[in-house]
Amino acid sequence: MSTTLFDEVRSGTAPSLVPITVEQFHLMIHNGIVLEGAPIELIDGLMVRKDRSARGENLMTHNPRHALLVSRLQRLLASFCESAGFYLRVQLPVTLNNINAPEPDIAVVLGTEEDYADRHPGPADLPLVIEVGDSSVGTDRSTKQRLYATAGVAQYWLINLPESQVEVYEQPDSTSGKYAQQTILKSGQAVAWNLSPTQQLEINVTDLFR
Repeated sequence: MSTTLFDEVRSGTAPSLVPITVEQFHLMIHNGIVLEGAPIELIDGLMVRKDRSARGENLMTHNPRHALLVSRLQRLLASFCESAGFYLRVQLPVTLNNINAPEPDIAVVLGTEEDYADRHPGPADLPLVIEVGDSSVGTDRSTKQRLYATAGVAQYWLINLPESQVEVYEQPDSTSGKYAQQTILKSGQAVAWNLSPTQQLEINVTDLFR
């Protein structure tokens, strides 16, 4: 049986890989090598197709329940964010460093759209990022958590569709690539985002997954 480069990468015997930078990735999009709007993220310098499928389904499909939860979150967050001086980016890239440009399902961004006419938001602009995961839950919980924690994103929510729960990650530790505080919220509980003692948003988990 022949051995592929991917087999060698998994076994640790492959030659060194050269990561693509965010700048190179954007040039590929600009020149039409990567289609504009394609569900492709740059993760650790590798181009990765964003998985929005249901568990066990074709990776190319977009799970209707995933789409519903993204739309529902957008509606629940929109007015609060606008009043607090933030706006929502939905399934658009953020730049965490020179080799990581993920596309979180929801990113709460400081300021307005016009503030980012010539750049994508970075870690300091992102008080909250949200991933909605079905077949991608494992990656969202491991790799995505590492990326966001290392970059210092203050709060990360994983909307776990298979288990109908919200996983809230807070207190990022850039050294370990993990969040020091993790909370799992299920039906009957509420997930809270506290900007200040007078600016608080609560979303009932039951309403989110109804």
